[in-house]
Amino acid sequence: MTRDADARARACLTAVAPPGDLWLGAMLAEHGAAEVWAAIAAGAAPPAVPCEEDGRPGPQARETLLRRWRRWSAAAAQVDAEQLLSASAAAGIRFVVPGDPEWPGRLEELGMPGSRRTYGLWVRGAGDLRDLCLRSVAVVGARACTSYGAHVAAEMSYELAERSVVVVSGGAYGIDGAAHRAAHSAGSTVVVLACGLDVDYPRGHAGMFADIARTGVLVGERPLGATPHARDFLVRNRLIAALTPGTVVVEAGRRSGALNTASHAAELHRVLMAVPGPVTSAMSAGCHMLLRDWNAGCVTCADDVMAQIGPMGDLPEGPVRTSAALAPEHARVLGAVSRSGTGPAVIAAACGEGLDTTMRILGMLAASGLVERCPAGWRLVR
Repeated sequence: MTRDADARARACLTAVAPPGDLWLGAMLAEHGAAEVWAAIAAGAAPPAVPCEEDGRPGPQARETLLRRWRRWSAAAAQVDAEQLLSASAAAGIRFVVPGDPEWPGRLEELGMPGSRRTYGLWVRGAGDLRDLCLRSVAVVGARACTSYGAHVAAEMSYELAERSVVVVSGGAYGIDGAAHRAAHSAGSTVVVLACGLDVDYPRGHAGMFADIARTGVLVGERPLGATPHARDFLVRNRLIAALTPGTVVVEAGRRSGALNTASHAAELHRVLMAVPGPVTSAMSAGCHMLLRDWNAGCVTCADDVMAQIGPMGDLPEGPVRTSAALAPEHARVLGAVSRSGTGPAVIAAACGEGLDTTMRILGMLAASGLVERCPAGWRLVR
């Protein structure tokens, strides 16, 4: 029950607080999610942690943080944990927290003091997030890319996928979209979104997201129905960098958001790479800056990327495949589901798991095409 309570609290926190809040992350590390959420929901005083806002400790920062806490408490009154988890599961979206089998180990580096910790990840798709990210590379770049940038991103991503390397990117127009489409055509890809996973943003990529979910995953920190805010994209970029051992910037202007992803990769001591472009192109000025001032590796093809990443030793030999065998707790939940339909409480009682855990596992089983929602609750897919 303790683990269920922690996961339930983390899911609720994603519905009231912005992703990666430094103060909230410090409270979670010090007091645990269940205690922090209980205080927020009750409108109680925040648990004590060192008070600092943007490097300015003191009364002014304290008042800023307390106003933030009061906003979260007001929003908490509208959050129904059971409804949030059940609605997400019905949409094929599961919630993954630290310690879960699907949790990517590389994200533990976001748990360091001063880092923007993630409270948990919403995941949609048939792939296993942890397995997909074991052998992966981030490919990012400008939205308003040139034909040169789109061609390089697509060719590089396709060749990486042929080598069983999973391409991770942000799902945006431009370089991201070119990388996702090419990687998906030859293998799997991971889309990191700044919104709820049922919100197709950008709308023009709705079909691509649905296709990717069949073999890869979509992942984000915002709950069902959440639309993105400008800040969310910058905070999202740290996940793109953290999930992979290396980041390639294909094309970027001097003010491109891709440079934000590059800065996170550098801070996390990931391999940073950039593709050179025409010296006359403003869309390659950011890449040239990375090569000149950030000691980024110069890459022009998949072979160059593999040469840069390989020495880290993080990429196992051969393709990584998601095991078809279910984890014991998943098998118990699946065994408690009937063909005619069974309510979630009955399934939880039959398999011996808590209701929250059962709902999360049902979401994962639904994403894998093994169960589906029905008027009676959940049933096996025929």
